[in-house]
Parts: sequence; structure tokens; C-alpha cells
Amino acid sequence: MEGIKGLRVVVTGSSRGIGRAAAEHLGALGARVVINGTQASALAETAAALEAVGAEYRMVTGSVADPATAQALIDSAVGAFGGVDAVVNNAGIVRDRTLLKMSVEEWDDVIAVHLRGAFLVTQAAARAMKESGGGHILQVVSNSGLAGGFGQANYAAAKAGMMGLLRTCVLELTRLNIRTNALWPIAETDMTQVVFDRASEAAAKAGAEAPSPASLGFGSTEAVAEGLAWLLSSPAAALNGQCLTFNGRKAAFWSHPQECFEIFSQDPMSGEALTQWLGSTTPQPLARPRMVP
Repeated sequence: MEGIKGLRVVVTGSSRGIGRAAAEHLGALGARVVINGTQASALAETAAALEAVGAEYRMVTGSVADPATAQALIDSAVGAFGGVDAVVNNAGIVRDRTLLKMSVEEWDDVIAVHLRGAFLVTQAAARAMKESGGGHILQVVSNSGLAGGFGQANYAAAKAGMMGLLRTCVLELTRLNIRTNALWPIAETDMTQVVFDRASEAAAKAGAEAPSPASLGFGSTEAVAEGLAWLLSSPAAALNGQCLTFNGRKAAFWSHPQECFEIFSQDPMSGEALTQWLGSTTPQPLARPRMVP
């Protein structure tokens, strides 16, 4: 893939799932990779895979919610490879619970890893990229952050926050030749296993066969890693502020939020005026993207 060979990339949360697949794929394509995770034994498996394809890599163990770990990731890339060209903010956890039952700790844990971690790594990376002349920051988001997720108020809020971070980075960092994009990966992982479990339970109650992940629109982590690598490649160099949906077989860009039913008035509007102009409008539907054709 054009533009990947020699790329200096930090991939957070690369001890399993999409992060591991992405790090391994990028390494196989010739990128130099800094990998990260909280479990040293699991991260060592990613390291072994990178060694097997002859990839250059460095390993930083720790949570991205810790400022020291976030800075160490960037320092590792700069120290070992002379700089950092791209960062993939992929690290994440889930603590699923319905809103009325969710604890403060479950909320804080998820927000810390996804949103605080993305902020810390983005900030550290941007400072290094500013000094070197530019780079690319990729936020790994989710349908939950774009359209909501039942039992995932914490996760949805964190991923929506990452999109807000992305849009602010576009405003502040583009002038420094730093691009920011997002990927919504639709992949079969430990974190999405709950979807398959629920689908299997529903099928069993209906006396039907359990659906496969592919039939539900989920791709393998290896397939999704191809889309992630493409976003970091030269053919995607014109993209900035974009969000790509990808499951290996479906690819689409998300639109930017925009106003509708726009009206202006020379004078401050009363409640009656708002009723006159907007009272009969049809509420905008919530986006529920199709996973399969």
C-alpha cells in the first residue's frame, strides 16, 4: 500500500482486537510501529507477530489515561525512529450498563480510557508533529458515538467526545500540517461479542439458527485493518476531518452535522414566533446505519 513503508506509527490498545490487527498489518507493510497495551503478556504476542514479519517496533506498557504513558508513546517513536508520522487512538474498554443502573465508576473508567486517553495522546503527538512539520492523527470511534448505543451511555459519550475532539483538531492543527480523521470499524472483537450473544439468544427464542458475525455486518479484524491502513496511506492524504465506516465489505463516509429548517429574524423571537416557524416541522430521524446491504 503506497505511503506506508517507513511510516512511523503509534497504535494504542494494540494488544488485542483491531489494535493488534492494525499494528501487525502496518508492520507487514513496512511501517515502524510503537505498540501499547495494559497487559504485558498480551502485548508480547503482538510484538512476536511484528518480529515474525521483520517489522521495527517499540513497546510501551500502560494505560493511555495516564499522562506519563501517553507521553512515553510519543517519546518512544521519536527516540527510536526520529519522529512520529501518525497516531491511531484505538485504546478502549467497555463497562456496559443501562443508564439507570450505571455506576459513577463505570462511567469514569470508560471516559478515562477513551476520551482522556485520546486527548492525552493527541496532545503529545501534536506537539511532536508541530516540531517535525506535520502528521496524521486517527481517532477510532464507534456507531455508539455517532448514533447511540443501548446500555452504552459511557462508551457513546466518550466516542462522541472523540468526534468533538477531532473537529477541534481540524480547526487548530490543520495550519500545522496535522490532519485528523476517524474510523468507525465494524469488526468481530471481544468488545462486540455482546452483539453476537444477544443475536444468538434472540434466534434461539425464535427457534432459528444463530446468525454469523458476517451476516450481521461485522468483518474480521484483519479485514478492517486494511481500511485503517488505507486511511494512513498516500491515496487518502487529502482527507481531513472525515469519518470512514468500514467492515471489510462496506465503506462509507459520515456526513458532518449541519443545520436544518434554518430561519432568521431581525428581532428577538418569541415563543409564539418559534411555534409559527418551527412548530409544524418534522423532527429529524436518528441515523441508524445499515450494517449489511
